[in-house]
Amino acid sequence: MKIIETLKNVWKITELKDRIILTLGLLLVYRFGAQVVLPGVDFPKLSELQSSAAEGGLLWLINAFTGGGFSKASVFALGIMPYISASIVVQLMGIAIPYLQKLQKEGASGQKKITQITRWLTIGICLVQAPAYLGTIPSLSGLQSINQMLIPGFSENVFYFSSVIILVTGCVFAMWLGEKITDKGIGNGISLLIMVGIIATLPQSFAQNMFSRLEGGNGGFMMILIELVIWFLIILGSVFLVMAVRKIAVQYARRTASGGYEKNVFGSRQFLPLKLNASGVMPIIFAQAIMFAPAYIGKLFGPESGVGQWMQTNFQDIFGFWYNLVFALLIIIFTYFYTAITVPTNKMADDLKRSGGFIPGIRPGTETAEYLDKIMSQITLPGSIFLALVAIFPAFVYQLVGVQQGWALFFGGTSLLIMVGVAIDTMQQINSYLLNKHYDGLMKTGKNRKSVTA
Repeated sequence: MKIIETLKNVWKITELKDRIILTLGLLLVYRFGAQVVLPGVDFPKLSELQSSAAEGGLLWLINAFTGGGFSKASVFALGIMPYISASIVVQLMGIAIPYLQKLQKEGASGQKKITQITRWLTIGICLVQAPAYLGTIPSLSGLQSINQMLIPGFSENVFYFSSVIILVTGCVFAMWLGEKITDKGIGNGISLLIMVGIIATLPQSFAQNMFSRLEGGNGGFMMILIELVIWFLIILGSVFLVMAVRKIAVQYARRTASGGYEKNVFGSRQFLPLKLNASGVMPIIFAQAIMFAPAYIGKLFGPESGVGQWMQTNFQDIFGFWYNLVFALLIIIFTYFYTAITVPTNKMADDLKRSGGFIPGIRPGTETAEYLDKIMSQITLPGSIFLALVAIFPAFVYQLVGVQQGWALFFGGTSLLIMVGVAIDTMQQINSYLLNKHYDGLMKTGKNRKSVTA
C-alpha cells in the first residue's frame, strides 16, 4: 500500500526519524508525569473528582487540557495552561507597551527576550494557580477539608509548601518539554502536549456513549453509526477550514544576465497563498483559556451575590447558551487579533518588491500592502465565523442528538479543532522533510521518486 511505502520512507531519513523518536519520547514523559500523584495525597479519595471529570462539562475540559493530571492531583495538574495564559497576556500587552512592540520588530533576538518574559510570567501565574488548585481539590472531591484527602500523619503545612513547589516545577518542566519538541522534534510542542491529553480521553468517552446507546435502548447501533458519520463530516469540514487558501496571482519580472530586471517583459507567474484560517488553533486555545475565568470570578463574588451565582450557573455549563455565545465571540475576536500579528502584510509587500514580484494591477509597496490587508480582512471574517461554529457545535449535538457530554466534546469544539490542526501541522512538517529528500510526502500521491538515501 502507498501509505506503508511512505512510512518506510520516513524511517529512511535519519534526521526525521530521530526527530520523531525524540517527540514520541518526550510525549511519553509528559503522559507518565500526568499519572504521578502529589506526595501525601490519598489517591482513592479522589474518586468523586475523577468520576465528575469523566462525565463531561467544564471539569472534563480542564482535565483534558492537563492530560488527566487535574483529576489525579498529579505533578502536572496545572498542565501547560499557565504558559498559554502567559502567552495571551504578553501578546495583548504587546499592543499597548512600546518596549514589547520594539522587541517584536527586532526579529529573532527580540523574540528570544519575549519568550523569556513569557517564561517568568508563567511562573508568576503558577504561583497563583497552584495554591488555588490545592484549595479547590477537597470541595471537588466531596471532602470537608484538605486533611481528609491526605495520608494519615501527613502534615497539611508540609503538603501545601511541597505541593506548590512541585506544581510550579511540573508546569515549567512541561513548558520545557514543549519547547524541546518544537526545537528538536516534529510539530508545535505546546499544541502536541495539549493534543495527547485530549486524545487520551477519546476511547473512554466513545465507549461510555456506545454503552449508553446499546444498554439504554437509546437508538442502538443505528444512532452510533449516524454519530460516526456526523463526526467524520465535522472532521472533514475542519480539515477544509485548516487547509483552505485564497490564491493571489503574483507576476515576477524576468531577470537579465547582469542580474537586473527587463522592463515590460513578464517572467514566471506564481501565486501567493493566503490562508482562510491563518491563525490556526490559537484563537480556540486563547478563547478557551479565558473561558475558564468567569466561573472562578463568580466564586469570588460568593454564593449570596446574584451576579456571582449567575456567572457560576451559566459559565460552568459548557453546553449552555451564554457560555457558547461568549466563546464564539472570543474566537472571532482572537482570530482577527492573532491574524493581524502573525500575517505581516507590510513585510510580504516589501519582500515581493525586493524580489521583483508584483500583483497585476496593484502598485508595489504600500498599495500592495493595503491590498493584501484588505484581502486578509475579507477572508478572515468567514473563516472566523466558521471556526466559531465548529467550536460550539458540540452544544448542538448534545442538545439535539442526545450524545453524552464527554463524546459530544469531540464533535467540533476545542478538542477536535486542536487535534485536526496539530495533526495537519505535524504532517506538513514531515511532508516537507520527505519532499526535500525527493520522496513522495504523506499528503501527496503518485509514484515514489528515486533519491539518495539520507
